[in-house]
Amino acid sequence: MTAATRTRGVPALTLPELLRLRAGQEPDGEAMIVEGHGTLTFAEWERRSEALAAGLVARGVTPGDRVALHFGSRDWIDFAVAFFGVLKAGAVAVPMSDRLAPAELRYMIRHCAATAVLLGRDLTTPGPGTGEQGAGEENTETWSATPADLEAGAGPEPAWEGPRVRPRDLAQILYTSGTTGRPKGVGATHANLAYGCVTQPKHRRFAHSRHLLHAFPIGTNAGQTMLVNALDARPTVLTPARFTPGRFARLIETYRPGTVFVVPSMAIELLDAGLHERHDMSSVVLLGSAAAALPPALSERLSAAFPNATVTNYYTSTEAAPAQTIMIYDRTRPAALGRPAFGGSLRVTDEEGAPLPPGETGEVWMRSPTVPRSYFGDAEASARSFRDGWVRMGDLGYVDADGYLYLVDRESDVVKTGAFKVSTLQVEAALYEHPLVAEAAVFGLPHPVLGSVLGAAVVPRAPGLSTSEVRAFLMDRLAWHELPERVLVVDSLPRNQSGKVIKKELPALLGDSVISTEGK
Repeated sequence: MTAATRTRGVPALTLPELLRLRAGQEPDGEAMIVEGHGTLTFAEWERRSEALAAGLVARGVTPGDRVALHFGSRDWIDFAVAFFGVLKAGAVAVPMSDRLAPAELRYMIRHCAATAVLLGRDLTTPGPGTGEQGAGEENTETWSATPADLEAGAGPEPAWEGPRVRPRDLAQILYTSGTTGRPKGVGATHANLAYGCVTQPKHRRFAHSRHLLHAFPIGTNAGQTMLVNALDARPTVLTPARFTPGRFARLIETYRPGTVFVVPSMAIELLDAGLHERHDMSSVVLLGSAAAALPPALSERLSAAFPNATVTNYYTSTEAAPAQTIMIYDRTRPAALGRPAFGGSLRVTDEEGAPLPPGETGEVWMRSPTVPRSYFGDAEASARSFRDGWVRMGDLGYVDADGYLYLVDRESDVVKTGAFKVSTLQVEAALYEHPLVAEAAVFGLPHPVLGSVLGAAVVPRAPGLSTSEVRAFLMDRLAWHELPERVLVVDSLPRNQSGKVIKKELPALLGDSVISTEGK
């Protein structure tokens, strides 16, 4: 899923230069299809983004200015035009999803000190609100416009040459998911985003596919990777205006994409609805999952539902990209997340940063094969997470003797109960083996004696799942200290825009009841 297909250093081209080349090679080629909302050819992408860039400059946008892009999934085409228009103006694009709350949008706009906000259909700039001072030098006055406004203002054939854009110029600020605290703005240069992109048609990625299907939201790292795929890969990138399992399955049957990308929650919805039994999924030869690790039981179900597909898990982060590991599902290593790909590196260290030998659990670090990312306007946070090209992933894990990575847990999710440290991922993997459990999330709860105990929230596939049945199922699969003290059956799990479960919201679902000391 990465933008990298080779490991030959920093690319000499910027993203706008790559679009210009592709538009010259395949002007009538379809870069993108949004179901029910139109198509975008490479020539149109080049022409419209050029006009939008001229409109931005006419409105006073200068190189290095931050421009927020607030769009929903039905507006992927306008978003793609706006993103490249901002880059051609020498400015920095800040993608923001329509799934964000107004307070989150206000925070991000203020934090990056955005000069302007470009808007999708029926969206507005969030009104004034309190928030901390932006990370820019001063709090700028922000104006808003739609892509159509700026394109029309530039005229039909703008005689305009934009500012010079260099590979190491900042191109994008992408805000992290914020599952544990305030989102951080992760800055990426053109060199980082364009790493591995190719200019020769015969070397383009995903050559086995005419269409590549995904439903990742705008404003996520996975979504931005799909945007680069639309620029660089061979297939046309196809996306629904809104994800539903039925719509996604119909797109597979209609367009017969060879490549499909999902997040685990989407995969669960597809499988639990039985759509693979009613629709032809035989065209899919690569089924990729991102955003979170696939539980082994889910990987096995996907392999059965998509018999012609190679089920592949991609592990990276907004901070680490394009560094990543890639794992083709292997029944002999069901929990493995693969080895470093495309020139990146991986290590597991102790708390002081010293590398650990195979089999020992520690902090997971990855090294970018190109110019690394950093936190925008936050040197202190950057110093904690970025070091000599290495990026702290925030996960605990180990590497086996063959170099395969295994995650133990998020550092923030490990639960210390009495003298034991418990991996919530391991408990969740056991829960996914229950035939009536569709989704599961395990988290810590305060305990007056042990400090913490485990809680579990499960989404059933069918009515009738009892908490006592869940605990009984786990008793011969987990040690006593790994058994959840409290199990809650819920209709759905709280998620952020990337599809990751927000575990910090789960304890509140249990109310204020005190955990007793019985049974531990």
